[in-house]
Amino acid sequence: MPLRSDWSERTCSLARGLDILGDPWGSLVLREVFFGNGRFDAIKTRLHIADNVLSKRLGWLVEAGLLVQRPYLDGARTRQEYVLTPKGEDALPVLNAIILWSEKHLDAPADNAHMRVIHNGCGLPTASADTCSHCGSRLTAANTSWHSLTRSEHPMALATAPARRDLLDESEPSA
Repeated sequence: MPLRSDWSERTCSLARGLDILGDPWGSLVLREVFFGNGRFDAIKTRLHIADNVLSKRLGWLVEAGLLVQRPYLDGARTRQEYVLTPKGEDALPVLNAIILWSEKHLDAPADNAHMRVIHNGCGLPTASADTCSHCGSRLTAANTSWHSLTRSEHPMALATAPARRDLLDESEPSA
């Protein structure tokens, strides 16, 4: 029995989108990368997720084009971290919508178990997933912070997709 259904060929746009963004582990991995936490061990620790589950979700997100791997040095060893692509960055309103819906409709298990979507331009929490409900500015990863009280007393700026040239493999010719 497969782990999940493949809805990538469905005629319904919602079904095709859920094929990628509807997996809870996948969305939580994206949350971590938006928080700037793109290293395997750091994601694993934060999510309390098994290695094989995390590997599979990271593979799906890379295959779907939402994340790419970027090498980094860990002492003398080269490892890979995961960073957003522009396609991955475009998933922000979906994650914002889930956060906002949850805050509106679900009870938090503790006083610090809240998360706010903050527009950096005006500094206020928004009630909209894609546009600041106070000043009307479009929300992007570059101008949005998430304030997770379990992580920090202050809102945390979100990671953005690096410039394409930063993602090129050294063996690829630059355009």
